Amino acid sequence: MARYALNRDNTALLIIDIQEKLASIMKYKEQIIDNTKILITAAKEMNMPIIVTEQYPKGIGPTIADIKEAVDNKEAFEKTNFSAYIGKIKEALDATGRKKVIITGMETHICVFQTARDLIENGYEVFIARDAVCSRTKENFLNGLELMKDVGAVISNTEAIVFDLLKIAGTPEFKVLSKLIK
Repeated sequence: MARYALNRDNTALLIIDIQEKLASIMKYKEQIIDNTKILITAAKEMNMPIIVTEQYPKGIGPTIADIKEAVDNKEAFEKTNFSAYIGKIKEALDATGRKKVIITGMETHICVFQTARDLIENGYEVFIARDAVCSRTKENFLNGLELMKDVGAVISNTEAIVFDLLKIAGTPEFKVLSKLIK
C-alpha cells in the first residue's frame, strides 16, 4: 500500500507545460489551472519542491500568468523534448532527493505521459492529478490516463492528493488548504 501513499517529505510537484497558446485550446483549462494552483499552494505550505516546465516557449508562449504568479514567478525549465525528464529538469528533480512526483499539466497523452513513463522507468513513483491534466480531446485524455496507469502511475485527483499529504485535520496547513477545496 505504500505505493499509493504520499508523504510531504518525499514528494515533489512537477507542472508540465501549462502555457498560454496550449491552454487557449483546452476545453477544461480553468479546471486544470485552478487545481494546479491548489496543488502549488499545498506544496508551498508543506515545503515541497516545485518544478515548472515549458515546451518550446518561443512557439507555445510562456507559462500562463496565474501559474507563474502562484509559483512566485519561479523560472520555468525550457524543453523541446516531450518528456520533461531530461537535462536540467532531470538534474533539478534528482537533486531534490524526492522519489514521489505529483504531475499536473498539458497534454495528458503526450508530455505528461512520456514524462510519467520516464520517471517510473528511473525509479520514481508518479501520481497523476487527473483533474489537473488535460488533452485537446477526451479520447486522448482518457488514453493518456490509461497508458500512465498501465506503466505504473497512480491516477488520483487534487483533493485526494492534498488530503493524503495532510494526513490529519486541524493543522495550520489544513486550515489554509481546506478553504481552497470546495
